[in-house]
Amino acid sequence: MPRAHPPLDPELAAVLTVVHTQLSPSVTAGDIENLRRHPAFAVADEDLTRNGTVHLQNLSVPGPSGAPKISLLVLIPVGLTAGAPVFYYMHGGGMIIGNHRTGVGGVLNWAVDNGAVVVSVDYRLAPEHPDPAPIEDCYAGLLWTHEHAAEIGGDPERIVVAGVSAGGGLAAGVALLARDRGGPRLLGQVLMCPMLDDRFITPSSRELEGEGIWDATSNTTGWNALLGERRGGDHVSIYAAPARATDLTGLPTTFIDVGSVETFRDEDIDYAARLLQAGVQCELHVWPGGFHGFDGMAPQAALSRTASATRNAWVRRLLIAR
Repeated sequence: MPRAHPPLDPELAAVLTVVHTQLSPSVTAGDIENLRRHPAFAVADEDLTRNGTVHLQNLSVPGPSGAPKISLLVLIPVGLTAGAPVFYYMHGGGMIIGNHRTGVGGVLNWAVDNGAVVVSVDYRLAPEHPDPAPIEDCYAGLLWTHEHAAEIGGDPERIVVAGVSAGGGLAAGVALLARDRGGPRLLGQVLMCPMLDDRFITPSSRELEGEGIWDATSNTTGWNALLGERRGGDHVSIYAAPARATDLTGLPTTFIDVGSVETFRDEDIDYAARLLQAGVQCELHVWPGGFHGFDGMAPQAALSRTASATRNAWVRRLLIAR
C-alpha cells in the first residue's frame, strides 16, 4: 500500500501523467544504459548559444591527481564586462546519467540576466566511476575555474556553486571540500532539490514507490551505483553524502528548494535547518505539490514559474549585495 504524501499540484499532476508514458518513476540498474541514450541529454550548441548572443567554449582541464582530464562547458554572454560573477554548475541525473549540458539552460538564464559566466562540469558517472570520482572531478573543475577565472571573464572572488538533484548534492559536497581543504571562498550555493543522504532515514525517502519522479527504487539505484556496499554504512564521506556532515559552519550563503512530493524533501529541509543553526544564511522553499524536477519538465506551469522567479530573485539579491 502506498505511503501517505502531500497531494500533487493539479496542473503538475496532469503533466506527470504524460511524463510517465515516456519515463518510469522507478529506475533500476538495468535502465541506466537506455536512459543515457535519451534525447533530452543531447543538447546542441545552437540551443546554448541563443542565436549568437552567448559564446560557447568546450575546455579540457586537469582532473584530480592521477585521474583523466575533465571537460568543462563555458558559456559567456556576448559583451560581458570583465570581472563578472561565475556560476559553477553540476548537472543532475542521480549520479548515473546526464552530462554538462543537462539542465544548464536555467543557470544560463541567470547568467544572461545578471551578466555572469557559466562553467558546467562533465564529471564521471557511476557505477563505472564510483565515489570519490564524481565529487573529486567537480572539485578539480572548481579549482581550475577559480585559478583561471580572469581568462573567461570571471571574478575568482564571486563564484557561486549550483546544482540540481545529484548535482545539488555534488554542489553541497564541493562547498564542504572548499571549506575543509582551504579552497576557493565561495560567494554562495544554490542547491535545487539536492540529493544529500544515502541512509534513507527520513519519511520522504520511503514515501514514493512507483509514483512521482525518482522514487525510493530509483534512489536506491543511484546511491548503490555511487557507493556500492558502503551505502548506508559507517564509511561514507560527508562530501559524497553531505547530509552526514555534523559541522556546517563556515559554508556560503545558501538557497535550497524542493517539492513537497519528492524523495529528497525531508533531507533538504533538515539540511537547511542545520545550516541556519550553524549560523549560515539560508533561504528554503518547499513547493506545494511539486514533484522532483517539476520546473524543468513543466516550465509553463504556474508553480514552476513561481519557483523559477523566486530562485532568480535570490540570485539577483546575492550578486547585488556582493
